[in-house]
Amino acid sequence: MGEEAYYIDKISKFIETNILSEEEKGFNQMVLYGRDVTIEDIVGNAKRYPMMAEHQVVIIKEAQDLSRTIEKLADYAEQPQPSTILVLNYKYKTIDKRKKLYKTLSKNGVVFESKKLYDNQVAEWIRRVLSGQNYTISPKAAQMLAEFLGTDLSKISNELDKLKIILPEGTQITPEHIEENIGISKDYNNFELQKAVGARDVLKANQIIKYFGENPKDNPMVVTVSLLYSFFSKLLHLHGLQDKSPRSVASSLKINPYFANEYIAAARNYPMKKVSSVIATLREFDVKSKGVGSNAVSQSDLLKELMVRIMN
Repeated sequence: MGEEAYYIDKISKFIETNILSEEEKGFNQMVLYGRDVTIEDIVGNAKRYPMMAEHQVVIIKEAQDLSRTIEKLADYAEQPQPSTILVLNYKYKTIDKRKKLYKTLSKNGVVFESKKLYDNQVAEWIRRVLSGQNYTISPKAAQMLAEFLGTDLSKISNELDKLKIILPEGTQITPEHIEENIGISKDYNNFELQKAVGARDVLKANQIIKYFGENPKDNPMVVTVSLLYSFFSKLLHLHGLQDKSPRSVASSLKINPYFANEYIAAARNYPMKKVSSVIATLREFDVKSKGVGSNAVSQSDLLKELMVRIMN
C-alpha cells in the first residue's frame, strides 16, 4: 500500500512471475481487480485449495477501489488459508492503521508501505538503482533526470530502461547521453538555470529563460518557479548554519555533496536579506505562473521579469 505505485507494481509482478511454474499457473493463479469483485469474492477464491501445486496465488489489483468494504477482510486475515498467497495492491493511499484489518495483516502476513520520495531523494535513488545494474551516472545527469521527470519512479525507471538498451553495462551515464536519448537539453534546463542564478551569471540565465520562453511546453514556468523556490529556501537554511563546511552543508540541506560548493558560493552572492526578498518574489510569481493576475502576460515575459527581480 502507499502513495508510490512503483514498488507495489514491482513486488506484485515478482510474485505473479516467480511463485508458480507456468504449468501451475493455469489452475492456481488468479488476477482480479478491485472494481470488479467484492470482499466475499476474494475470500471465496482465497479459501480454495490449490490443484497439483503447493500454493495458489490470488492477486487483487487496484484494491483501493474496495476502500469502503476492505475492513470486512479482517475476519479472513485472522485465519488465512495457509496454501493461498493473497496479494492486495492498495495504491495511492493506505488502509487505516488503527483498525483491525491492518493489525491482523501485520500479524499474519506482510504489510509493505510504499512512500513517495521527496524531490531531494530522487537523484540518489537513480544512482542507487543504476549501481545495482552495473551502471553509474554523473551527479549532473542524475539531477537533470530528477528535475525533468519529477518523483514518478515508474516514469524514471522507463527512461533508465531506454538508456540501458542503448548503452552497454559499465557505462557512466552523462548529460550528453540524457540529451541525445531522452531529449532533455544539457545546457538549457532548470538545473543549469539554478546554477546560473546562484552564480549571478546574468547572461547565461537570460539565455536559458529565452530557450524556456521558446519551448514553454517542455519547460513550464510553474516547475521553474517551484525549483527556484526550493533552491532559495535551502540558501536561507544555509545562512542559519554555524558550520558552513561543504560536508555540513550537504548534510543539513540534504543535497549531493558534489553540489555543496555551488550552494556556498550562491549564499555569498545572496545575503540573507536578499534571499528573503527573492522567496517573497517567487511566491508572487508562483501565483502569476498559474494565471492569477497575469492573463495577458506571456510565460516568456514573466520569466524575464522574474530574472530581473531576482538578480538585480
